[in-house]
Amino acid sequence: MTAATYRDEWGIPHLRAGSADELAYLQGSNAARDRSWQIEMERWRSEGRTAEMLGPEGVAWDRFARQSRLDDTARRCFEALDTRTRRWCTAYVDGVNAALDAGTREASEFTATGTSPSPWNPWTPLGVFLVHHILFSTFPNKLWRRHVAATLGPEAVDLFNIEARVLSGSNAWAVHGSRAASGAPLVAGDPHRLMELPGVYQQVHLACPEFDAVGLAFPGVPGLPHFTHTGTVAWGITNAMADYQDLYTEELKDDGGTLLALGPDGWEQAHRHSETVLVRGSARVSVEVMETSRGPIIAGGPDGVGLSLRTPARAESRLGFEVLLPLLRSRNVGDVESAMQEWVEPVNSVLAADAGGAVRHFVAGLVPERNHENRVVPVPAWSREHQWDGSYVRLPGRDVTGIAASANDRESGGGDAVAFEFAPPHRANRIRALLGEGEPLDRPALDVSDMERIALDTLQGQWPALRALLARLEPPAGAPAVVPPSYVLLHRLMGWDGRMTADSTLAGDFATWRSALVRRLAETPQLAPLSQGTGCAELFGPWLHPVARIGFALETLIQAGPRCGIDVELAALQALEDAAPGSPGAWGDRHTLLPVHALQEHGPGYLPAAPRIPVTGLAGDTGCVLSTESVPGVVDGSFRGPVARYVWDLADRSNSRWIVPFGASGSHSSPHFTDQLERWASGRQVPVVTDWSALTPETDGGMAPYLPTHEQEHS
Repeated sequence: MTAATYRDEWGIPHLRAGSADELAYLQGSNAARDRSWQIEMERWRSEGRTAEMLGPEGVAWDRFARQSRLDDTARRCFEALDTRTRRWCTAYVDGVNAALDAGTREASEFTATGTSPSPWNPWTPLGVFLVHHILFSTFPNKLWRRHVAATLGPEAVDLFNIEARVLSGSNAWAVHGSRAASGAPLVAGDPHRLMELPGVYQQVHLACPEFDAVGLAFPGVPGLPHFTHTGTVAWGITNAMADYQDLYTEELKDDGGTLLALGPDGWEQAHRHSETVLVRGSARVSVEVMETSRGPIIAGGPDGVGLSLRTPARAESRLGFEVLLPLLRSRNVGDVESAMQEWVEPVNSVLAADAGGAVRHFVAGLVPERNHENRVVPVPAWSREHQWDGSYVRLPGRDVTGIAASANDRESGGGDAVAFEFAPPHRANRIRALLGEGEPLDRPALDVSDMERIALDTLQGQWPALRALLARLEPPAGAPAVVPPSYVLLHRLMGWDGRMTADSTLAGDFATWRSALVRRLAETPQLAPLSQGTGCAELFGPWLHPVARIGFALETLIQAGPRCGIDVELAALQALEDAAPGSPGAWGDRHTLLPVHALQEHGPGYLPAAPRIPVTGLAGDTGCVLSTESVPGVVDGSFRGPVARYVWDLADRSNSRWIVPFGASGSHSSPHFTDQLERWASGRQVPVVTDWSALTPETDGGMAPYLPTHEQEHS
């Protein structure tokens, strides 16, 4: 089979080669051409070199990348890979570098910034994956809880952590064949992340004699780790919300140039060296890199108190890349579950189904067994009871005989065995209801169109709790003839159906009042102290914004706040008075898509080079299945949301659907840069094409043919 690239009408790459390694080479070269700037930016982040390339605004990230030892962890994990996987990953990197040699790694961002790509290291894809996930888990939340405990008292921590939505929004669901019109299972979902431009996921088709798979790839990473249809088995994942990262409070001291850290057995020697961050247009910055037996020090100096970060990937020198090839070869749910036994992080809730009719749900990844307090706040490094003993939680999977939904909720994520907090159950319960949970089995069977519609549901899950609060504010009997504007708004809201549709003015009224409520709560004497400084690096600002965190925990605060002396009803009434004079208009007028481009983080001088997209009003919101998240009290626009949608049909893969927010290409000049945006915003998806005769072949752009290295030939 001759290696070749094909495209469908949406510019989606379909790659075919004579072996898995040759295909990896082709996937690497395609990512380097289609997403050249994007993958190089992730490479700079993994190596802590963004300031070197783009200027002082990158120093905060680069300091963290160096201190947390991202590139070193990637290299360790690569070197620990089995020979077969290491060879496959190397072939992918060879493809990236071949595109560079062929002169096909152009991007307007390189021209605008005066930068250029350079050859990748064999471990760079693992570094790219770490960049996507190092802040994806729970350790920044522990910084917030530490701040709450120090500011308000330890008893206040629960105000923010009982099913409080923090960086959640993903959905996945599955239907057994007995509930499907075709008689074969369906799997669907919509992962949620920052709305990066270009998108964080790339639709791709990978085919060789060993496998033929369609799915969503991370540009810069080989394979299809999270959302895939191999023809006979398909799967999707959500973040299980598991807690697998720990922060340790370290006592450090410099003993004549030797760094010592206080551990359970007394003072122990720790690693220490210095690295230099080059800063474009400014003085270089020296970063002290320290590591104890718990993990790298990400805050603090060599004399005094520091914080170390412990993660399974660094502790085990494994990231889970050993899983990627077996996943592509999977033919049934047993293959998928067996492969996923070696997954490390992030920890995922997996729904898989096969053409034979089996449907399985299981949790994949490493969650260390340790003291519960480790999941809440930073714990003392010298305490023996807070150490890891090398054991991990293992949860049994289950067969699905009807329907299943996973939405970062406690039920699907593994509960207390794996985590301290989960997303509220609203989205999961709503999906189950839409799938017909509890209804007679003779209800109409479900099909692909039904799966597409479920992803667009706008019923606001927070509304029942907030409506109950409003109901307590009804004016007493004998109210004056002239009704105050605040009560006019109250009565309007009480008649609302709770749907966050883009054209709804009542949804706009609700959002205005909700934001005002969040700000009023933030001003209460009980919560106002949270606005004091946290002492943490600016990088963690999004996790430590007090108004945003109060908005995330709004339902919990309504319920538990009065027990802590917070007058929630007074705040709600004041918020009505704040919101009543305005005329916000339809929700979609201000709930617009706010995509994030990397250059926006690096100073106003680069803003003209960042691409622009049409103003796009959105339906949905925080608390909806269509979780186009806003941050109540801070911003109505959405910079987190569904970064892809998919429906996998196990009866006929060509009947499957998928969509991404922008397009297949990362080049501003390509017709496929944003050609999926309008369909994504309106909720439509595009067909998954698997018929090679329906695709258009593409020239190789002068690429050198795949030639295995000496190591690859003899492995």
